[in-house]
Amino acid sequence: MIALGVGLSVLSSTVVALPAQAATVVAVPLAPVVETAREVARFWLADDAANLRNATPYTLRTVTGGERLSTEIVPDGPPQSVPPVEAENPPPGDLPATSGKVFFLGSDGLPHWCTGTSVQSQYRNLVATAGHCMLDTEAPGGGLGKWVFVPAYSEGTTPFGLYVGKQGIVHSDFDDIRDYDRDYAFVTVYSGVVSSSPDALTSVGRLGDNVGCQGVAVNQPLPPAADVFGYPAGTHPDGTGPYTGQTLERSTGSTFAIRPTNLPSDRPVGVDSPFTGAGSLGSAWVTGYASDTRTGYLNGLTISVADTDGDNRYDTGVSPYFDTELFLIYRDAARRWTGIITRIPG
Repeated sequence: MIALGVGLSVLSSTVVALPAQAATVVAVPLAPVVETAREVARFWLADDAANLRNATPYTLRTVTGGERLSTEIVPDGPPQSVPPVEAENPPPGDLPATSGKVFFLGSDGLPHWCTGTSVQSQYRNLVATAGHCMLDTEAPGGGLGKWVFVPAYSEGTTPFGLYVGKQGIVHSDFDDIRDYDRDYAFVTVYSGVVSSSPDALTSVGRLGDNVGCQGVAVNQPLPPAADVFGYPAGTHPDGTGPYTGQTLERSTGSTFAIRPTNLPSDRPVGVDSPFTGAGSLGSAWVTGYASDTRTGYLNGLTISVADTDGDNRYDTGVSPYFDTELFLIYRDAARRWTGIITRIPG
């Protein structure tokens, strides 16, 4: 059950007791100044968004092994939640506009994508994704290059604009020692832009105002089921490739504790999901999802996938358990202001 009623006051209160060794927040600069952010936006939107269209799915740490467990996960503190926010003008259908693709340059210098989602924050400017879809873990030294978010991405389009990342907020244990129990990132983004001419950008407003925000829930019992929203691509081990990565996909499955065989993580969570790993890293696990409002509570983020029954088809998504440490990182990120990078129409 999700503990409701905490509300936005959580973002500025101290309702969560700090553990003996509290989370250390690491802020990773992405595009810290407006001039840099404009250059990043133009890079992705130039030539009819050619770099968005030509990006390939990120394939770092997409696959792990794992054994499903029947044990419960014990929370490290009281359950807490922050409620979602509906979009002002939601698109047709029953899929959330909050989900989209995060694009960036990998260590190879080429454009890649993961999945991300808009989450509740004071300034309606926050995106959640896997930590290694923001932090460059192949060449330690900061964030992945030219990081942006495109909500509701579909077939090369940017229906709600493009949002340049300003800062990525991560746990020090992921930054320092690659503890995959902390493989999550909350990225603050500037207000969105569209290309109004070959060299001009026009502001389209704040992310959360345009697409809504998922809530966040931590220290919850494992839910009976979660909806997973992402952009899977690539193939299963048997060679079949059911996903293109060009449109948002949804799967619904039960959750469980899992013991990974080659992932540095002590207490990850699994979900029944047929998503392939490439492209779906960072997929949102949403509990209590309502199709009429397209909102629920973010309670997991895909950091890898596994074939747990040995049939050569992926059947499980893997996420860190959302605990007090995650909530402290989220709460810090949710209070950070960003602003706009270009003119307002008119």
